[in-house]
Amino acid sequence: MRSVHGRDRVLRGLARVARAVLAAAAAGVTVTACAGPVPGASPAPVSGTAVPSAATAPGAPVAVASAVVHAVKTAPGASGTAAPRTAPASPGGARPAAGNPDGHAAVPASAQAVVTGHPDRVIGNGTPASCTSVAVIAAVAAGGVITFSCGPSPVTITMTAAAIVAASSRLVVLDGGGKVTLTGGGKTQVLSMNAGWQQQWPQLVVENLDVTDAYSATPQVSGSSVYGGGAIFAEGGQLKVVNSVFSGDSCYASGPDLGGGAIRAVGMYPASPVYLTGDTFSDDSCSNGGALSGLYANFDIINCLLAGNKAIGWGANPAQAGTPGGGSGGAIYTDGNAYDLTISGTVIHGNTAREGGGGIFFVVNAGGGTLRIESSTMQGNPSGEFQDAPGIFDSVNGQDTQPVIVSSSVG
Repeated sequence: MRSVHGRDRVLRGLARVARAVLAAAAAGVTVTACAGPVPGASPAPVSGTAVPSAATAPGAPVAVASAVVHAVKTAPGASGTAAPRTAPASPGGARPAAGNPDGHAAVPASAQAVVTGHPDRVIGNGTPASCTSVAVIAAVAAGGVITFSCGPSPVTITMTAAAIVAASSRLVVLDGGGKVTLTGGGKTQVLSMNAGWQQQWPQLVVENLDVTDAYSATPQVSGSSVYGGGAIFAEGGQLKVVNSVFSGDSCYASGPDLGGGAIRAVGMYPASPVYLTGDTFSDDSCSNGGALSGLYANFDIINCLLAGNKAIGWGANPAQAGTPGGGSGGAIYTDGNAYDLTISGTVIHGNTAREGGGGIFFVVNAGGGTLRIESSTMQGNPSGEFQDAPGIFDSVNGQDTQPVIVSSSVG
């Protein structure tokens, strides 16, 4: 998709002169945030439910017919097994809540965690060795409410392939209970959902889970939208992520519209935004959208923390001659027609972009839309070449505009 129209070269030339003036003129004033509930932690996983044998959805990278949770015996140290984490845990074994600890924006019911006390299936039989990549893939393919039983200590599961959400599923909830990390080992995407452009179902919910070092190696290909999203890729359906941490995730380093080191959401069900509630995104990177990338997708980002993420491509969009394109939206990159991006109770700090929007890149090509920042702090997000507010590039219907900033500090 074309994200920066023919004015791009002019913007790049003027930006260096204008940055200092813009930063001083647009400095915000911090005001007390709106009060509201913060979603609570999900109930602890229960044991005793097995995942039936199931084949992967079309295009799944490995067969999972033999993956039966609580029935599969995996030898300690085998590939894809869970290993105890050495980081200290909080009382009860669960890690502290993710997101912005000072975020108090109201959370609508539709953005809160799903109660998982009575899951449809449980990954593991109470030991770290029983929690494997194969078991995760099988459970996600089967769908329903999924929890983990990997023992009392936090565990890390190395994914050997992406877990595929079947397009025929209605609901898939993956709840790590605050004790499970899924890692891509620097070479594997963790979750993928391709429901079809703007389809209503499935709904994928990820909660109380850590995802580290996930990677999508897929480059941008003309005529395709299936690229980006180092940790999670979603096309169509609905997506909600609650109380989860994404760190060190990445995707292909160049491409004019490729993005989402942690999450890429494309052609999502238009009646429901992508909800990100109480999540942390840190040290993620991609060509665009170091942490998050959206294309024809509404986002509602509530009480989150986005820090140290990077848009590392160069040449912007459309790609300038002699460049591979990309480099915009250090934390967040969104594009498309008739969509909104709402940020509340959130801290966006220390993100960088080689091109436009060190913190946020928001372009609506047609149909109108609004970037709204409320009860949030956005500071220290340098833009390498162009912006129209500190750390922000905001363009709607071909015109540079200003975000709606309410009770927030932006500078």
